[in-house]
Amino acid sequence: MKPYRSMLFVPGHKASWADKGLASGADALILDLEDSVPAAEKDDARPIVAATIDRLHADGVRADLWVRPNASVTGIQGKDLEAVIRPGLAGLFLPKVFSAEEIVRIDAVVSHIEAREGLDAGSIGLIVSYETAVSMAHCEEIAAASPRVVSLLGATGPSADVGRELGFEFTPEGLETLYLRSRIVLAARAAGLHHPVAGVWQDIKDLEGARKFTLDNKRLGYRGMVCIHPSHVAIANEVFTPSVEEVDFFRRMIEAFRHAEASGSAAVDFEGQHIDIAHVKTAQGVIALADAITANV
Repeated sequence: MKPYRSMLFVPGHKASWADKGLASGADALILDLEDSVPAAEKDDARPIVAATIDRLHADGVRADLWVRPNASVTGIQGKDLEAVIRPGLAGLFLPKVFSAEEIVRIDAVVSHIEAREGLDAGSIGLIVSYETAVSMAHCEEIAAASPRVVSLLGATGPSADVGRELGFEFTPEGLETLYLRSRIVLAARAAGLHHPVAGVWQDIKDLEGARKFTLDNKRLGYRGMVCIHPSHVAIANEVFTPSVEEVDFFRRMIEAFRHAEASGSAAVDFEGQHIDIAHVKTAQGVIALADAITANV
């Protein structure tokens, strides 16, 4: 998956809001057919989302386009997938998943529609949002259920689905979700998924809180943020972009190690730190991430 620093939710039934989302600088938009669309408007929202994908794809927009369909348990997910899987769609952001078997079933449906629409096999990705107790108890199996799964979301937030399912009380410090968020990062990495995304920060006006929340999740191992408001996008983009100073530090580290290696040493004292090949691999990863972000912007 591309290194999405920010993924912004856009209500699917509000076509003009997609352009506002693009203006925010988000790396990806999630056109929503689920919670942000009133029940009475879901049927009307599908063709609106399809038309939005067609229009933005034709315009060659930079941001990737994802869709959050309704959960499988609603019975209307199939209608959502039929409507939105088309050229220009990067993938599906799956809410309220329960099991690995559910991912396998969705994979089969997506494969069928891909073939029918002439899309490359496997081109539609899946991001799994863990919002149920059952899914979080089986997050490792779900992460490995299909090669389409490209990322996982460590869901959190006050008074939302996860909190209701597990009965915790949200705090900005996040200790009540630390185990869950950590386990989801571990499940992602174990499945070879190196870009888990966190979210969401619900206080639209508390930008300092949003920044701390974003930084905390970055330190935990998340590599991007799902945002519900355009004002949070710039924060996520800044936090998840390696700084010029950081990249320069790691480039100097690699150069110092290569000089030591050429002299027959497998380690070097670099600016007061003991550095060996393990640290070089970490440095290379940060530089590769920075290069990928630059290429994607």
